[in-house]
Amino acid sequence: MATRGVWLLTRLPLCSQTRSPVQCPALRRLSCAGTVAAGLRREEQPSGSVETGCQDKTPTKTFYEEQDERREQAQRTVLVHCPSKISEKEFLKHLSQHGPVHSHFFYESFGLYAVVEFCQKDSVDSLLNVTQIPAMGMEAVIPFRSRFLNLKLKSPSRPVSEMSPIQPSNQLPPSNRKLSELLYSAESVDDQLSTLLKELQLTEENTRLRYLICSLIEDIATAYFPGCTIRPFGSSVNTFGKLGCDLDMFIDLHETRKLRTHKRIGNFLMEFQVKNVPSERIATQKILTVIGESLDHFGPGCVGIQKILNARCPLVRFSHQASGFQCDLTTNNRVALKSSELLYIYGSMDSRVRALVFSIRCWARAHSLTSNIPGSWITNFSLTMMVIFFLQRRSPPILPTLDTLKALADTEDKCIIEGNNCTFTRDLNKIKPSENTETLELLLKEFFEYFGNFAFNKNSINIRQVNVLGREQNKPDSSPLHIENPFETSLNISKNVNQSQLQRFVELARESAWVLHQEDAYLPSSSSKPPWGLAALLLPSVMQSTKKQKKRCGSERIKSLLESMKSGSPESSANTSRN
Repeated sequence: MATRGVWLLTRLPLCSQTRSPVQCPALRRLSCAGTVAAGLRREEQPSGSVETGCQDKTPTKTFYEEQDERREQAQRTVLVHCPSKISEKEFLKHLSQHGPVHSHFFYESFGLYAVVEFCQKDSVDSLLNVTQIPAMGMEAVIPFRSRFLNLKLKSPSRPVSEMSPIQPSNQLPPSNRKLSELLYSAESVDDQLSTLLKELQLTEENTRLRYLICSLIEDIATAYFPGCTIRPFGSSVNTFGKLGCDLDMFIDLHETRKLRTHKRIGNFLMEFQVKNVPSERIATQKILTVIGESLDHFGPGCVGIQKILNARCPLVRFSHQASGFQCDLTTNNRVALKSSELLYIYGSMDSRVRALVFSIRCWARAHSLTSNIPGSWITNFSLTMMVIFFLQRRSPPILPTLDTLKALADTEDKCIIEGNNCTFTRDLNKIKPSENTETLELLLKEFFEYFGNFAFNKNSINIRQVNVLGREQNKPDSSPLHIENPFETSLNISKNVNQSQLQRFVELARESAWVLHQEDAYLPSSSSKPPWGLAALLLPSVMQSTKKQKKRCGSERIKSLLESMKSGSPESSANTSRN
């Protein structure tokens, strides 16, 4: 069964065929990136599935409702490494012995893998009870039990030639060539931004895989810290994730520590015996050391473990080979989770937000303004803050400030983390929809013009406060680029950016605005026309040509003015004055 763009396999047995006290969700057919069915969009909103356009889409789930449902879904799921040639029908029939399968899909990454979600968690336990520890001959094995399994065929029930080929779902973004072709064939600049979003955003399958990997890591962490949770944050959950982005996660020990608040029974209070360390940072380093070594020694598929414990935020970095994800694991990073929730709300508030952010990020990456390597480059998070700040400055505003969201909060929304006020409303219904009807085409052009002429030398970017009388806020330090962290307000999230990188950004913003202002920039290209609109902005060669053309136009204008001045004619003098 093929669908346009991505191959998916989701033939699902009916849950009602087996008696069960738990009613399983209705069966749905998954679809390719950007074309998720309306029912799935409404009831199983995947990270990054908001449509583009000018209509507002208010999700029915809050950020934490989405997280909790995804986490519960992951706990009913197993990851299976399959033979390259396998009968899908017989594979599902075998698994269904342990309970009805709710959904499944296949993907490729160093082999063929299946993600199988059961209707009940008991089915997972039943499957694990009959799963064996493999015999490795001369080598010894570590008998670790997890939901990452390996399937072997004792003897094929039918010849391989008679089996229908497995058609895996795509977990990678489209090639530059394919993306360029799609942008060239678009009908307008608005259509180009919408197409870019649909092709690059996380798919339903990729989102489910990310939560599953977190759940597998949680199985290891709970052996040491019962009741802890591994939570994804950042691009994986904030609706701005791109296919291929890293998987950021943290060990949430908050639920474990809440046990301290339990009321004492009678005159007695029972406490755990624990070890003490001099500081919270040392505790974090010790916890990550243990978890990092556990992943290295016992975590199936976890390779390249690095314990980066002396960073400002200590972390364990590793690759999950089976999923292809690069992972960063920290502890108790609840402020980062609140930032993810804030971006989730902003991304869900207006359908133009995500389309503009994806396009600006893609433009920055095409011109090496951003990089996966740490350095003086602008980060994707900084670019997202710049887009939000720009949309807050429109007339009328497209997005409210963080202070406005804080004013709408009620008692249940109040949140103070490590002394930082992270309070804002979680109820999108309280936020009045924007009356701004500007097109994506206009917003893209205006973004480049706005930051191409922004006074970075004296003004800061702050999405929290309302600007007084339309004036910008002065920078509190001498950094070339100052973008205030939304919650940890003393931090500049762009402190790493140097003057030369900022100047490159400004120059490219001005050149991009110039390209979009050209007469033919808005017209779809034929075979004889050069790249146009967003497609032109993503090609460094086109931008270099634009730079030369602007310089030539400027030189010709100066030459014309000098000749007019030299001639000394009244008419020339008048033209010069007007210019």
